[in-house]
Amino acid sequence: MDRADVIILGGGLVGLTTAIALDRHGLSSIVVDPADPELTLAPAHDGRATAVSSASWRMLEAIGVGARLEGEGCPIRSIRVSEGLEPGGIVFDPEEGDDPLGIMYENRRLRQALRETAAEAANIQLLMPAAAADVVRDGTGVRVALQDGRMIAAPLLIAAEGRNSPTRDAAGIAMARWSYDHHAIVLTIRHEYVHESTAYEIFYPSGPFAILPMLPGTRSAIVWSVPAADAAAIVDLPARAIAAEIEKRMGGFLGRIEIAGPRWSYPLGFHHAATITGQRLALVGDAAHGIHPIAGQGLNLGFRDAAALAQVLVEGARLGLDLGDAQLLTRYEKWRSLDTFMVAAATDGLTRIYGVPGRTASAIRRFGMGIVQRIGPLRAQLMAEARGETGDLPLLLRGLQI
Repeated sequence: MDRADVIILGGGLVGLTTAIALDRHGLSSIVVDPADPELTLAPAHDGRATAVSSASWRMLEAIGVGARLEGEGCPIRSIRVSEGLEPGGIVFDPEEGDDPLGIMYENRRLRQALRETAAEAANIQLLMPAAAADVVRDGTGVRVALQDGRMIAAPLLIAAEGRNSPTRDAAGIAMARWSYDHHAIVLTIRHEYVHESTAYEIFYPSGPFAILPMLPGTRSAIVWSVPAADAAAIVDLPARAIAAEIEKRMGGFLGRIEIAGPRWSYPLGFHHAATITGQRLALVGDAAHGIHPIAGQGLNLGFRDAAALAQVLVEGARLGLDLGDAQLLTRYEKWRSLDTFMVAAATDGLTRIYGVPGRTASAIRRFGMGIVQRIGPLRAQLMAEARGETGDLPLLLRGLQI
């Protein structure tokens, strides 16, 4: 039977980040994932791109992943938020020399860098593809029987399996969950004019429309929220037709555009676990919470989970504690619960506010954005939120070792 300090079920972005953070501080993990890693690294697997916050980037640098990604991401130097193409809105524009509001990376490239780092780590055993057939969590530890007959054991089980986590469901953890009845259409475009590292969030009655800068400067990612009933028809439009629709929503400010790759459609929903711990169990990432991409904070919330859990476990190990100890898990629960709830509530509230139709609602939203634009300290606070620099930050998110 193979043993480690933790077993991580789920080898996605958050699961691998957690394993690498623990490895850098001498704790071992066995990562189990049913997906074939060669398929998950293929360009056709996941077309999304993510704005990695400044705090998350500091953690990736601290655990040795950042060096593999250096120079490949596009910094977001400015964010412009508007109600349709109406004048006004909010401009988030950090002062010269400040950290960017985020760095855009293709999810596929993030996954590749994490996979390479984990494969070279001394304290990480990757079992991919592999799947758990039976999990036992009791007072003596965690034992997992894999479908191929192998047995693994550890003091703690970390569930990083995503929004449909079977481990969370088997633990009987209650979930708040609903659908927004919208899909996000995701694709990459090339455009005539350079984006100047500016991201745009344009709110239409049918849903938000985000333009996210990528390298080189004439390339951007589109995240376009549409009613679920329309998603399939839009995705299947000919390239010239969908380019024309996107150009119309952009108002032509980036000039002529063309589609630069495949298109994907993802259902949008909300879920939030009532608790993120159980007996010898901790949830991280989408296993614990899933939010609307309106603020681009979903993956960054998962990175914050990884940083907090790693600090709790490393500090507990130094005190000689059992890593499945209830006191350690309670500390993790308290540390992460308020932050994830507040971000989830804020993004859900924004989604609902901007989904109210009518001229009166639009006028009220424009008035509110005008107030935010005029109040410097409020804009500064919102920029700090975008960078992931608010609240009780774990050491890794400050760029420090534990």
